[in-house]
Amino acid sequence: MMFALIAYVLIAFVLMGRLLLYGVRPTKTLAWLLAIFTIPVGGMLLYFILGRNRKKNKFYHFKKNETIFGYLQKYNALHQSEAPTTPIPPLLKQHHRLAQMMTKSSGAFPTTGNFLQPLKNGPATFDAIFKTLEKARTFIHIQYYIFEEGDLANRFRSLLIQKAIEGVEVRLLYDALGSRVLSKKFIKSLKTEGIQVYGFLPMRLGRFLSSVNYRNHRKIVIIDGLYGFTGGINVSDKYINGDPNLGPWYDMHLQMEGPVIHSLQAVFARDWSFASGTEELLNTKYFAPQIRAGQSTAQVVSSGPDSDFSSIQYLYLSLINKAKNYVYIINPYIIPGEALLETLKIAALSGVDVRLLLSANSDSLLVKWTVRSNFENLLAAGVKIYLYPDGFLHSKVMLSDDELSTIGTANLDIRSFEQNYEVNVLMYDKTITTTLKHDFLNDCKKSQQLNYHQHLQRSKLERLKEGTAKVFSPIL
Repeated sequence: MMFALIAYVLIAFVLMGRLLLYGVRPTKTLAWLLAIFTIPVGGMLLYFILGRNRKKNKFYHFKKNETIFGYLQKYNALHQSEAPTTPIPPLLKQHHRLAQMMTKSSGAFPTTGNFLQPLKNGPATFDAIFKTLEKARTFIHIQYYIFEEGDLANRFRSLLIQKAIEGVEVRLLYDALGSRVLSKKFIKSLKTEGIQVYGFLPMRLGRFLSSVNYRNHRKIVIIDGLYGFTGGINVSDKYINGDPNLGPWYDMHLQMEGPVIHSLQAVFARDWSFASGTEELLNTKYFAPQIRAGQSTAQVVSSGPDSDFSSIQYLYLSLINKAKNYVYIINPYIIPGEALLETLKIAALSGVDVRLLLSANSDSLLVKWTVRSNFENLLAAGVKIYLYPDGFLHSKVMLSDDELSTIGTANLDIRSFEQNYEVNVLMYDKTITTTLKHDFLNDCKKSQQLNYHQHLQRSKLERLKEGTAKVFSPIL
């Protein structure tokens, strides 16, 4: 017994040293220290699963894959030099420092001449995806966090097999944890027809503790290097039929054509290279010369534990900081760290119209009360909070001042900023931003706006739930 106690204390002190050496934030470091020393065995086990900082681990650095972005930049520069120069759009010129920061932290340049179309909810999104997949002539690249068997997945399978038979190269990448219920039988049915399928960070016993907390949350579809889709929508029947417990499932996706597809393809290529162990996509075949497809300017912003920069967090912070009139946010999981929380408060106190729109319900009770634990602070600063009563809002959208907007996969929480592989698209476009603003304000009219003074009257039980859940916020 004494030997076990001494061993535990020694291991605890070793972990404490590791936390102090590699801890990301003081609050998170303190939370883990308290867990390790106050919850025998359990705290230590949780740390091994959830707490280790993989940014320092070469296993998570795509060293050989970093050449893909270098290749992309050289390739774009070559074709830009061959093409007639086009004037820099006014909005891009106005926000050139934001574009520069995103380029340096994430690796992708802003691109002009794009067609961009926001897609609201599952039926519209999958209708557009399937119609575009039918056009495929050369290759199809698909990546999802959740690929869940059902009517929708079966429709994907039928169409992908049909395209593979026609001679189209088809690649499917899924996250091994998010798609853990995807059966071997389903995967085999794809591979048998010549479709390449890989799981991202498979849940193998030897790597379970080191990989379970670092997941690929991206959703990407690319057809022939000409058409692309990304956003918050996964492959699951609930996006069509709703959730039996939460009701209709609302989300936002983005359809794209034009030069921006190169940047999205580079993100997929890095992930594919890591999962497959090959660099087969480092080929001009998959980065064909792009033609102008529209008038919109867009920039792909990706982030993950393989990066030294939290690019998407920087994007969200910048949009809030730059706002002069308004910043509107839709997100299901608003668990801001200190930087984001203070930035929202500063903007509201400065007279900016800051609005948060999220579901009245949640798919996780712990997350629900953790999110609500920040409401009092935000309301006191003048942030307007709207709770959407019907179904579940899963969109990840931010827009400001009729000029800038972003749609993507990243939530407003530490997991999305530091632990997940995510991708967003930043749009420098007045027409798209004002359209998103119109939809946002309509949704606000359908929602309950929280009143600060009424919120102060909530029960002690609610306060207790919030306080208990908030303890876990640094590690959620």
